[in-house]
Amino acid sequence: MKEMYNSINDLAHEIVKECTERGLKISTAESCTGGMISAAVTAVSGSSAVIELGICSYSNRIKREILGVSDDTLGRFSEYSIKCAEEMARGALKVSGADIAVATSGVAGPTGGSEENPVGTVYICAADGNSITSEKCLFENKGRDYIRAAAAEKALKMLLAKIKKGKENG
Repeated sequence: MKEMYNSINDLAHEIVKECTERGLKISTAESCTGGMISAAVTAVSGSSAVIELGICSYSNRIKREILGVSDDTLGRFSEYSIKCAEEMARGALKVSGADIAVATSGVAGPTGGSEENPVGTVYICAADGNSITSEKCLFENKGRDYIRAAAAEKALKMLLAKIKKGKENG
């Protein structure tokens, strides 16, 4: 776990550096990671120039009312879906006015898993005004803390890739 936390820290520093150089703002919409992504970024000095908003949207009510996740998505696909993570990221962009957003939703356990979404299933989405990158991840069930940290690390990697892709195109 120590290596993973070091990686999270390193990724957060690189994100702040890259966003500062490009003048980019980011936002987060986190469910199962419970604010770990925004906490990692805001732990970096200078992050106030970079992070616009962090929403911990554990409840479906907040997903709907603040992030704009549709009732149809929650009813047909559930909060544990690519569609929900994408709508969460789009909603974070809209609410914050940020350039790039990342969203997570999944099952950190130890309870709550299903056949379709076993414990360790996390949906992650990184979005900007032009494109969305989404992924369904199944992290090894080594406990709740491990799953949350692994999801935060993966989300930070996806966020950094989105930032760098914009840099290459900019």
